[in-house]
Amino acid sequence: MFVGIAERRNHAKKSNQISLRELMIDGVIICVTSSTECSCGRNHFTCAVSAFGECTCIPAQWQCDGDNDCGDHSDEDGCMLPTCSPLDFHCDNGKCIRRSWVCDGDNDCEDDSDEQDCPPRECEEDEFSCQNGYCIRSLWHCDGDNDCGDNSDEQCDMRKCSEKEFRCSDGSCIAEHWFCDGDTDCKDGSDEENCPSDVPAATCSLEEFQCAYGRCILDIYHCDGDDDCGDWSDESDCSSHQPCRSGEFMCNSGLCINAGWRCDGDFDCDDQSDERNCTTSMCTADQFRCKSGRCVRLSWRCDGEDDCSDNSDEENCENTGTPQCAPDQFLCGNGRCIGQRKLCNGANDCGDGSDESPHQNCRPRTGEENCNVNNGGCAQKCQMVRGMVQCTCHTGYRLLEDGRSCQDVNECAEEGYCSQGCTNSEGGFQCWCEQGYELRPDKRSCKALGKGEFILQNSPVLLFANRIDIRQVLPHRSEYTLLLNNLENAIALDFHHSKELVFWSDVTLDRIMRANLNGSNVEEVVSTGLESPGGLAIDWIHDKLYWTDSGTSRIEVANLDGTHRKVLLWQNLEKPRAIALNPMEGTIYWTDWGNTPRIEYSNMDGSNRRIIADTHLFWPNGLTIDYAGHRMYWVDAKHHVIERADLDGRNRKAVISQGLPHPFAITVFEDSLYWTDWHTKSINSANKFTGKNQEIIRNKLHFPMDIHTLHPQRQPAGRNRCGDNNGGCTHLCLPSSKDYTCACPTGFRKTSSHACAQSLDKFLLFARRMDIRRISFDTDDLSDDVIPLADVRSAVALDWDSKDDYVYWTDVSTDSISRAKWDGSNQEVVVDTSLESPAGLAIDWVTNKLYWTDAGTDRIEVSNTDGTMRTVLIWENLDRPRDIVVDPVGGFMYWTDWGANPKIERAGMDASNRLVIISSNLTWPNGLAIDYESQCLYWADAGMKTIEYASLDGSHRKVLIGNNLPHPFGLTLYGERIYWTDWQAKSIQSADRRTGQSRETLQDNLENLMDIHVFHRHRPPVHTACEVNNGGCSHLCLLAPLPKGYSCTCPTGINLQSDGKTCSSGMTSFLIFARRTDIRMVSLDIPYFADVVVSVNVTMKNTIAIGVDPREGKVYWSDSTLRKISRAALDGSQFEDIITTGLLTTDGLAVDAIGRKIYWTDTGTNRIEVGNLDGSMRKVLVWQNLDSPRAIALYHEMGYMYWTDWGENAKLERAGMDGSGRVVLISNNLGWPNGLAVDKAGSQLLWADAHTERIEAADLNGANRRTLLSPVQHPYGLTLLDSYIYWTDWQTRSIHRADKDTGANVILVRANLPGLMDIQAVDRARPLGFNKCGVRNGGCSHLCLPHPTGFSCACPTGIQLKRDEQTCDSSPETYLLFSSRASIRRISLDTSDHTDVHIPVPELNNVISLDYDSVDGKIYYTDVFLDVIRRADLNGSNMETVIGQGLKTTDGLAVDWVARNLYWTDTGRNTIEVARLDGSSRKVLINNSLDEPRAIAVFPKKGYLFWTDWGHIAKIERANLDGSERKILINTDLGWPNGLTLDYDTRRIYWVDAHLDRIESCDLNGKLRQVLVSQVSHPFALTQQDRWIYWTDWQTKSIQRVDKYSGRNKETVLANVEGLMDIIVVSPQRQTGSNACGVNNGGCTHLCFARASDFVCACPDEPDGRPCSTSEFTECHLGSREGLHVSYIIGGLLSILFILLLIAALIIYRHNKSKFTDPGLGNLTYSNPSYRTSTQEVKIESIPKPTMYNQLCYKKETGPDHSYTKEKIKIVEGICLLSSDDSEWDDLKQIRSSRGGILRDHVCMKTDTVSIQASSGSLDDTETEQLLQEEQSECSSVNTAAATPERRGSLPDTGWKHQRKPSTESEV
Repeated sequence: MFVGIAERRNHAKKSNQISLRELMIDGVIICVTSSTECSCGRNHFTCAVSAFGECTCIPAQWQCDGDNDCGDHSDEDGCMLPTCSPLDFHCDNGKCIRRSWVCDGDNDCEDDSDEQDCPPRECEEDEFSCQNGYCIRSLWHCDGDNDCGDNSDEQCDMRKCSEKEFRCSDGSCIAEHWFCDGDTDCKDGSDEENCPSDVPAATCSLEEFQCAYGRCILDIYHCDGDDDCGDWSDESDCSSHQPCRSGEFMCNSGLCINAGWRCDGDFDCDDQSDERNCTTSMCTADQFRCKSGRCVRLSWRCDGEDDCSDNSDEENCENTGTPQCAPDQFLCGNGRCIGQRKLCNGANDCGDGSDESPHQNCRPRTGEENCNVNNGGCAQKCQMVRGMVQCTCHTGYRLLEDGRSCQDVNECAEEGYCSQGCTNSEGGFQCWCEQGYELRPDKRSCKALGKGEFILQNSPVLLFANRIDIRQVLPHRSEYTLLLNNLENAIALDFHHSKELVFWSDVTLDRIMRANLNGSNVEEVVSTGLESPGGLAIDWIHDKLYWTDSGTSRIEVANLDGTHRKVLLWQNLEKPRAIALNPMEGTIYWTDWGNTPRIEYSNMDGSNRRIIADTHLFWPNGLTIDYAGHRMYWVDAKHHVIERADLDGRNRKAVISQGLPHPFAITVFEDSLYWTDWHTKSINSANKFTGKNQEIIRNKLHFPMDIHTLHPQRQPAGRNRCGDNNGGCTHLCLPSSKDYTCACPTGFRKTSSHACAQSLDKFLLFARRMDIRRISFDTDDLSDDVIPLADVRSAVALDWDSKDDYVYWTDVSTDSISRAKWDGSNQEVVVDTSLESPAGLAIDWVTNKLYWTDAGTDRIEVSNTDGTMRTVLIWENLDRPRDIVVDPVGGFMYWTDWGANPKIERAGMDASNRLVIISSNLTWPNGLAIDYESQCLYWADAGMKTIEYASLDGSHRKVLIGNNLPHPFGLTLYGERIYWTDWQAKSIQSADRRTGQSRETLQDNLENLMDIHVFHRHRPPVHTACEVNNGGCSHLCLLAPLPKGYSCTCPTGINLQSDGKTCSSGMTSFLIFARRTDIRMVSLDIPYFADVVVSVNVTMKNTIAIGVDPREGKVYWSDSTLRKISRAALDGSQFEDIITTGLLTTDGLAVDAIGRKIYWTDTGTNRIEVGNLDGSMRKVLVWQNLDSPRAIALYHEMGYMYWTDWGENAKLERAGMDGSGRVVLISNNLGWPNGLAVDKAGSQLLWADAHTERIEAADLNGANRRTLLSPVQHPYGLTLLDSYIYWTDWQTRSIHRADKDTGANVILVRANLPGLMDIQAVDRARPLGFNKCGVRNGGCSHLCLPHPTGFSCACPTGIQLKRDEQTCDSSPETYLLFSSRASIRRISLDTSDHTDVHIPVPELNNVISLDYDSVDGKIYYTDVFLDVIRRADLNGSNMETVIGQGLKTTDGLAVDWVARNLYWTDTGRNTIEVARLDGSSRKVLINNSLDEPRAIAVFPKKGYLFWTDWGHIAKIERANLDGSERKILINTDLGWPNGLTLDYDTRRIYWVDAHLDRIESCDLNGKLRQVLVSQVSHPFALTQQDRWIYWTDWQTKSIQRVDKYSGRNKETVLANVEGLMDIIVVSPQRQTGSNACGVNNGGCTHLCFARASDFVCACPDEPDGRPCSTSEFTECHLGSREGLHVSYIIGGLLSILFILLLIAALIIYRHNKSKFTDPGLGNLTYSNPSYRTSTQEVKIESIPKPTMYNQLCYKKETGPDHSYTKEKIKIVEGICLLSSDDSEWDDLKQIRSSRGGILRDHVCMKTDTVSIQASSGSLDDTETEQLLQEEQSECSSVNTAAATPERRGSLPDTGWKHQRKPSTESEV
């Protein structure tokens, strides 16, 4: 007989490569093969190969008998079964269905044949018509889901990628910067194809590891066992890496795995080394040991599968149960499955007769049975088979055992038959969907409504953490985008859909972060108290954040912003991982993969906690809830399985148990599961009911972690149990299953059912290096809570003050003492200077004093609790003092010292009566505590491993606890208990303070435990003498033992006066030194050296040089980064900057306290300067032959200054203090002469040389040179006082002292001071010398400077002394004025030093153009950042805006000093405008035929206006000052004509060409052109004075000059100036001459414009309310009653007559000329100014040119620095190709090779039509013809050889753009 085949399960680890086995049972052949094909013998039918490789053979006659004999219907596929009844429809697959079901939209035949050839259904307007006739919602079209069933709704066009995206070969889009980044982001890998091989490798930081292909990952991922690089390069060469942690096994490759996986039968190591040399079994209780020693799950024993690989798990198995047959099969008694229709058919199909009578209730058969008689006895369908009646049932029914009756099939009992809801009916069923879902056209599956709006417009979106970033991917399409990047180690994530927020945890930073779903507004939510936050869940209804932390073994909750944080669950938690919420039901679910893996749930308020699964779990990682299906799903990474269960844990079932190497996180949506896998680095999906249809959504990811489906239906709406008022709760409102609970933040007690206490009454306070925590004693849970503090790096000592609610702590990493309120607010640093290892801390809560020990400096110090009035109490005989406690009641302080001779000491709190009280049997005495009640002192000794106590005087010593104390550290007392921290036990423990019994552990598993205290509010009040008037003390009142009671003390370095109460006003004798970021003082008045910071309220960046004015008590310093010299009082007050301009690197500084001057050296500018102490009257003393001047020293009485120069030829020089009598004293055997000091008493010079490592001395004239000290490692600053020299040393980071005469007795003053620079020694009690300048400043008007024989008067830089040799002018007479973006400076031409002086004009941003007005003494300038024209006095005062609107890019500016008009060019608007000097009467003069107008200049005496234009056709033009008679002067052989200036004496124009790199000139008519200088780098602007032409150069960053006649004698006036722009000369000789507008504005009401022979009046473009005359001369001239000269009137009339004659002549000329007009010529168009009454156009012929010879094409772009860029396109030899035709480009290449011929003969660089404004009759025939001839001659004389291809290929400049592409003008 036949044996059926059971459906089998196959585990993921089971191999399919099993040898062929055959079994012949009653005619059915069952074989298992590795082949994909099966072959049966004769008379047998071969069934399809099963998923497990099994083949089945059945008798041939069973094929097409309507019965499912193979179990998979393969024997019935394609068979034509008997015709269905007339009431049924015959499907193509032979199935019969009700005819009423045809064309109803449901696939009832299961082959869709009942829905074919149906009349098209009319779809509604909001529906999409599928090709198969279905209608679906329009929103479902192109959403990634096959809603139609034939995929016709997903035939969509590919999305266009944006400019910032890369299109993969499959059409998907990824971020542009992912292209060739080493990660495969496209599914097809096309983003990493064809990548350039020369891509520079990424440079990884010190905290990063570089993968083999260049990517950088965090170094902590190196050799951590995970393939973080993606190519395993971070896991190679790990043999030398640090060993694995406890509980781990290290593979041979260096990988660390769980020790329990060793010899468990699974290859967990990548090299399989965990399964080698396994001799004994390590199987657990829930595992079965194979014969090979391998461990498999116990549940796999006797399951029919060879899981052991040696079949030992299937041996000796009894019948463990009957196999499960298919639903339409019958299970025989012998276990075989046969087709249901073979039941009661009269044949023994089972082989054991169990399918027939008497085993079945079969109706006796007669030979007369016929379907035509009584329907053959069948209840529904009857058919004749082999002459016998066979009954069948309609769809929806199944045949009963009697073979005749039919029973309704409950389809709803079959899992997954409907997606969500199912209602069974007689013969049918009805699927339905939850709210928010809609039934699809198949009437069985549900589709979620709503959109995932955050990637395109489709749904759903998979949001997943990828460690270094968070990404989004569409599961059904290839869309793949980045949400957040540059993350450290993002693990868990969740989102809040309605608030559009995403939350994630970072286990490297130990932070929980959030951001908007568009990636913006990233912020920290939880930043403290986290160790390994591996799970995260959002309550979207009640707006709460829940998370798990496997490091702290807690589940916590907080508001979405992290406030009101509460530990929700902490007991019986080991390693909680995944967490999921069901806010609709008020429940929380989580997994725990500790020693007892389990899945639990509770209410969201922590109540009703239950275990719902704790068997067959190992690594339950991911967890998710199917809200619509009311189920939960989880993954187990060790068991490689995805399981599901009801929400109460029932009906647990494995969904997928194969193909899961290491699943981590899981989510569910609609009918699909999505999960991430660590091993495959992929996101996968499968059907949530069957586990089938597995698909890889995305692979080759960096490291996929948590995953969620971003869709509104994943966060469905529900009832907010807390309502709108937070349930009336003051803090947290947490939902439960039916209601809600008010909860308090961790540690806060409830004061009522709805309210919490506002503060903590008492709590245990302890430090943990990286944080400070508290354990509240107000509640029972004793959970530790991190106080939210910033920048805690290594906290050690603690104390507290309940009066102000402050907590104090020391940090030995930052060497600081800080404080904050107990809740973390008001955090501030109290002391952060001169600390080296502050290990102990104590608060005197009575007098508000702060005591601390410093094990680095071996001191005990005290200050006010805010850090002020700090002083050293004990500095002698201390050796690593540790803890300190104070007893304000008794007036004593106690401290431990664990140096070479450990001891416990005490002294008065004022350091009096010092006494050693314990000195024996001590090793490492750490914590101290005082028991006021018993008057005992407790201490912990980590070396003795004891806690002891004694009386306060050290007597009656006893051991309290002497066992089980591995390493006690902190110690405190409260009530009847003693509390301590233990480093080794990693715990906080307590015991009875009297007996040491009743020991308890409050917290364990806490690393790095430090100090401990109990904060409470019950300290006893103490009355002291310091309460009243501070004890009479001026500064510190310190408690002391009775009878004294107290004493007064002064801050460090200040002495107490004889009254014992008052302190001196400050230090008298002291060292003061610079330390880059601060300035410190060391008092020499006291017996110890302690440095005190000068508390200047300003940020210092690089303070180098320092000087002191002992008279006023002020310190002066230079900062080379800020480029300033500043000063302040010695107490830090009165800070001010005195020099803020013209400094580069001020290395040396000296204060002349006698003469009230400050001297400084600048190694950047190579100058020595002097000024008054407030920075005024600044003068350059020495500027020639300086290389790198450094230190400077003064000897006022002798009138000398000395300085060192450590340039190429190091030397030591001397000069008078006025710069006279300069002489080199020493120039040999010097290297880096740094410090310099004058010993006035010993008449010697001393200097320190860091290169020769010596400190040397010599006489004041350089003779008798001798070495004082050698070697000294790297001396820098040097000073002397009395008989000692002091110096700073970079190498030792110390200050040293030695005898000044012998160099002996070297001692260390202060050590551990990085960044030491200059140092000065000061004695304020020493009288100052005699001032050579006396009381009247020597009679000098400005500077009085000493020299050896007396003094001399001097003037500020650039100003000459008058002949009386005492007084100075207020400013130079003639000087250069130039702009450099953010400054306007001057260089005097009256003096020879050429030093630039900043003019203090405020609010300068990007100054381009300059001019000045000599009449009012004003500077005018343009600022293209603000788009304004402004003016100020020549001294920088009275700045005001002249033109503030309607400007774009004002490049040129010119002042008409006669007519009081202001002209400017605007290259942004392509206009030339004019206004009065005050900005009124604004008018556009020229606005046509301007392309890029740049520089502009006026000649008022001649009435001319000149400007340059460097547009497509570069040119220089001229017009009258009213814009009339416009004329092109130069338009050939020009590149970028930048600057323009006029020489009014020689009547010539000078200009610079930044493209041709030359300076040229011509006369005022454009004739007599000559090149003055042919090789200049990149000139921008120029000016002229006397015989010199001055210009600014961008490339050399300098101002240079040449002789204007010869172009020779080139000199650099000023070098090393960034951003040089315009330059002009201010001189009395510059703005001279007059014209008709100079008197009473020519009688004009608004604008007066002088011309060559007359002048005109004009009106502004915008009326200003005043009447304006527009007549040309009548009103303007005759209306003036001021008495114009009659010659002007006569001249005007003659001019009018002359113009009329010119017009007539022009008409005659045109009439004659028209006869010879060449039709091929172009036009020159002249038009009158717009204010003229009539307009005429004169057309003049010119030569045409091919279009391809247009010049200087460009595009304008706004640059990042408010500047502009202009780019040429394909320029060859100055020719621009405007079209994209390659043939024209080739033509240009040919032209290039023959430039000497073709270009010279045929190329003319001018436009086809040039529009020139001119008054009618302004050009006669002769002049017009002359113009054409000039143009023709200039065009034909183009010198192409001068313009190289390289130069022509560069870009035109705009004048203020620095950053350019290579070969552009700014690269120069």
